Amino acid sequence: MDRTFRVKVRMRRFRRQHPRIAFAIRSFMIFSATFGGAYGFVSGSRSENSGYDPNTFAIGASFLFALACLGLATLSMRLRFVNKRMRALAAHNEALIDRNWELKEAEERARSLFESQGDLIVLRDTQGRITFANDAYCALAGQDRGALVGTRFDFDVLEQGDSARESNGTRIHDQRIMTPLGARWIAWREGYVRLDAGQAAELQSVGRDVTDRTETERALSEARDQADAANRAKSRFLAMASHEIRTPLNGIIGMGGLLLDTHLTPEQTTYARAVKTSGEALMALIEELLDYSKIEAGKLDLEQRPFALSTLIEEITELLAPRAQAKQLEIAAYVDERLPLEVVGDAARLRQVLLNLAGNAIKFTANGGVALIVEPGIWPNEISFLVRDTGIGIAPEAQQRIFREFEQADERVARTYGGTGLGLAISERIVRRMGGRITLTSELDKGSTFEVAVPLAPSQASAGQTAFPSPDLTGKSILLVADGIEASLIARRLEHWGGQTCLVSDASVAEALLPERSWHAVLVDRAVGATVADHLAEAARAHALQRLVLLTPGSRHEEFSPDFTGFLVKPLRAASLAARLALTPEVASPELAPEPPAETAAPAKGLSILVAEDNEINALLMRSLLTKLGHRVVIAVHGEAALESWLAASSAGTPYDLVLMDIQMPQLDGIEATRRIRAHESATDGHTTPILALTANTLVEDRYACFEAGMNGFLIKPLDREKLEEALAGLAKARHLAV
Repeated sequence: MDRTFRVKVRMRRFRRQHPRIAFAIRSFMIFSATFGGAYGFVSGSRSENSGYDPNTFAIGASFLFALACLGLATLSMRLRFVNKRMRALAAHNEALIDRNWELKEAEERARSLFESQGDLIVLRDTQGRITFANDAYCALAGQDRGALVGTRFDFDVLEQGDSARESNGTRIHDQRIMTPLGARWIAWREGYVRLDAGQAAELQSVGRDVTDRTETERALSEARDQADAANRAKSRFLAMASHEIRTPLNGIIGMGGLLLDTHLTPEQTTYARAVKTSGEALMALIEELLDYSKIEAGKLDLEQRPFALSTLIEEITELLAPRAQAKQLEIAAYVDERLPLEVVGDAARLRQVLLNLAGNAIKFTANGGVALIVEPGIWPNEISFLVRDTGIGIAPEAQQRIFREFEQADERVARTYGGTGLGLAISERIVRRMGGRITLTSELDKGSTFEVAVPLAPSQASAGQTAFPSPDLTGKSILLVADGIEASLIARRLEHWGGQTCLVSDASVAEALLPERSWHAVLVDRAVGATVADHLAEAARAHALQRLVLLTPGSRHEEFSPDFTGFLVKPLRAASLAARLALTPEVASPELAPEPPAETAAPAKGLSILVAEDNEINALLMRSLLTKLGHRVVIAVHGEAALESWLAASSAGTPYDLVLMDIQMPQLDGIEATRRIRAHESATDGHTTPILALTANTLVEDRYACFEAGMNGFLIKPLDREKLEEALAGLAKARHLAV
């Protein structure tokens, strides 16, 4: 079968290669067969022995004719079928020709696009020889395609960048190469491709010139590094500047306080108090600048610790109360009882924001007062802090400007009230850092309301707890004789506890209302007048079970009518008001009960304190303060002297009870001196001496350095006399208990 098939294939191939010879052979064979058949038939019919029969001849001729017709019909049908197939093949051939033309056109377009690409494209075989290079590659290489194909040409690599590999095996890397046009950065994508079946895969490299982008990124990186270095330098400069400013400021404020403790004439007292106030104002400015520098440097870190919300708000109002009452203003706070007892957040930063807002409210308010209201926010776990005042207000066009650095509402305000314009900018950034927002609603000459809304999650420890037991005032009438912001907040709280509160500001109206019903309590603000308040207390004896007078801290020690059953100090604490209203009339008022005589305690022996301070004024201040507190003081002017004095005292068996160590000193600074002291204590297994840092630096890294060196704490300059007394009292108590 294979041999027959091969013969047929050869014959067909011969016919395709020599069609004329094949036609001549075919024609000769047909003619020979036809002529031979006809001649043989005629010759046979004329032969004497042929037995010719006309009838039989006619029948045979007819049969042959029929066979010829059948053959012609069959041949005609075959020719029609062949023609049909030929037409189909011709149509298919035309379609193939059109498709081939389209493919060639697409190939030309692809080749044109491929070669005109701006990216570099080069193909290499397994031996690294170039099999194709587009125009961009040839132009960058400075050679023709013909000169490159078949060679192992490659650019000189000046610098190799980072390399990465994708999941499909494509390698991505950057190279800085040398070209006739100069050094260029090329981003390469390299992968193996198979162009034809049966052939080995080739390495396709596609490169893009990213010189401009790379240089721009490097320039931006260098600029960012320079900016970071500048920020660090600025932060260090501000830290050093604040240290240098705080050191003499510590002497100014401290000496001013010591001077005020001496016997002075009224004029001298005024001058000394002015010096101390000016120093404190300068201190506040330094704190604002340091906070601003920390925010600018991105070093504002927030703590997440639980704290008591009501305690924080009441401490803020009590801290600002003397400033408000000095201007004859009221300040009050209201914390909604729906809020959790404890929340988790940064209490120090929140206090800073609220102190700034409430302090500004007092600063820009001449009449009326300031209210600090805390309510649930509009989002879950959000708390809204409202600081409302009755001050000068802010114009609409200035309400956005005041949150910018060194901006105030207008020049008139800046000249009248002073300030740097940093407080609100710092507060706004702190609130944003806490994930909250700060908004302002204000109207000229009618006051302003700042709202700080921050997310503060409730503490798990305070779940289900209440700050204090609320009194049940359901159905009880309470008369409140007062006027101002705090009166409205007191009435609001009393109504929340169920009381039927009647708030009047006129004493004569209040006196007229007393006989109308039986009052559970009458609250009289002494601001209506001392004589009027005492008269109302006398008139209310027959109509009210409890008669309470509202006092300011300054008037707390003044005498008031014995007809009052108790007093409350403004700004009121909610717990104090609740406890007062929950008392029965027969129970003596705790505030009015005679105080038991205090046991006379033997005066504690003073501490032996080593002070390492190189500044003469600050050393004199520390000596004076500590001596007045009954302690024994030794001054060392630098770290070496402090270390020698400590070693001498330890060797003599009379170690110091405390070391106050300045951080920045000549010869040996406080950090290194502390390290040497701790090392000596570890080597001798001796007594550990408490060491507190005296520093004007408030940066976090400086504090960490103090603790890492082995210090037990730090005191910030300018020195707070109360904090110093508190630290020394705690140390003396601990030593007394140890003994």
